[in-house]
Amino acid sequence: MDITERIAGHFTESANLKLQLGDLLARPIVAAAEMIVQAQLNEKKVLACGNGGSAASAQYFASRMLNQFEMERPGLAAVAISADNSTLTAIANHGHFDHIFSKQVTALGHTGDVLLAISTSGNSRNILRAIEAAKDRNMTVIALSGGDGGELVELLTDEDIHIGVPHDNASRVQEAYILILHCLCDAIDCTLLGVN
Repeated sequence: MDITERIAGHFTESANLKLQLGDLLARPIVAAAEMIVQAQLNEKKVLACGNGGSAASAQYFASRMLNQFEMERPGLAAVAISADNSTLTAIANHGHFDHIFSKQVTALGHTGDVLLAISTSGNSRNILRAIEAAKDRNMTVIALSGGDGGELVELLTDEDIHIGVPHDNASRVQEAYILILHCLCDAIDCTLLGVN
């Protein structure tokens, strides 16, 4: 196989996965949008976190909430807690990398807030600690994961929402996350603005 065929194969694999996810994930995405809309209407916020590419996805989601997605609307309260380099490195520098998100959730999270936790493996210790901290603060959790969901799914309750991408290739999972977040932003906007 030459490199051109290899690249074409990436497009095909990504497209096929996304087509399969439409039916599988539509309902949990709707439920996640409803959870976030309810939080916003109650003047609550979303705290979003992830590592690596998932950190970028968390930051991207927060930017779409705070500014806008595709429709003009007032900004919505969302913070990417994986984007504050000073805070992250201060916590990690004291030997607490597993707590870089949980310490922020404990300090910033309140009852009724939502944690958007993104992990391709579902096993990232700092994401698991963040979910535990959110539970301690009476927050609900929307968790995005790949593969079988890892340890992350064991921490979720019936009040939480799991949006799982059942694929083991981290690149394919990250590509699906962008589409999922776009669908989530669109559903939030349509619900808040009354667009059918």
